[in-house]
Amino acid sequence: MSTVTTPDTRSPEARPALPDGSAWSRWANAHRKWLFAAPAMAFVAVLIIFPVAWTGYLSLTDAEGSVRAESEFIGFQNYLDVLADTDRFWPAVWRTVAFTGVVLLFEVVLGMAIALLLWRPFRGERWVRVAILLPLVATPVAVGMMWRLIFDPNIGMANQVLSWVGIGPQPWLSGQHSALPTTMFIDVWQWTPMVVLILLAGLTSLSDEPQEAALIDGASTWQRFRHVTLPLLMPTVVVAILLRGIDALKTFDILYATKGRGGGSFHEVETLNVYAYGLSFDYNDYGVSSTVLIIFFLIIIGVMWALTYRKKGLQR
Repeated sequence: MSTVTTPDTRSPEARPALPDGSAWSRWANAHRKWLFAAPAMAFVAVLIIFPVAWTGYLSLTDAEGSVRAESEFIGFQNYLDVLADTDRFWPAVWRTVAFTGVVLLFEVVLGMAIALLLWRPFRGERWVRVAILLPLVATPVAVGMMWRLIFDPNIGMANQVLSWVGIGPQPWLSGQHSALPTTMFIDVWQWTPMVVLILLAGLTSLSDEPQEAALIDGASTWQRFRHVTLPLLMPTVVVAILLRGIDALKTFDILYATKGRGGGSFHEVETLNVYAYGLSFDYNDYGVSSTVLIIFFLIIIGVMWALTYRKKGLQR
């Protein structure tokens, strides 16, 4: 004979306490979201804190030759020497800022334009999206080697195409003044699709009602974009700038794959990452390279804080 169970309609306060209602169980149940995430957070913290702390320690020593070799504590002397270096450090800072700013500007503008084109469905939309995302498939080193062959001054396809329209060969990556803009172009070619994905996801999440209201009021396409779409999409744009900006600041593989050691013979594409890598693995000067990395790390933290603060301001 089956038993019919009636639901307990009493309020939570009127229900009897569970037998195993210890203080620990109640505390764990109240903070369960933090307890579940604690192991992963601790693991990530160890992976971040130990390398940063060790690098910070090396930056205060004269370590060179080997990280296991004896070194002396010299305080902030490395920082004073690095900040006074106008031959390699400050030009590397300028190239890092210039590289990041230029590629970020082009990638956000082009990414926005392409995302707007893909926002509304059209015939062959899937094939166009696949073609746009192809640059993301290859690794940055492979992309750098591919474009190095394309821009080769002797056998490269780029100069052959220019010769068809009557333009002479260009130095591209081999030129002292053209190498940095060329690497910027390579980075824009590969990473613009990432910005397209982020902005397209933001566009598809927008409601159609503001667009329809603006259309009824007689707003033009540009007015709807400027006064409706862009303000609503701005938090997503800031996220794209944050993610891509931090990644562009740390660009190394494309630069090293195209120009090699030292960022070229005249250090024409030597950013802070390339500079620190050369100090560590070419000259084994771990104290100075750690100093450069700590300064670079502080720059990245500052940029992240500024963009995050801007994103919170837009969400209010």
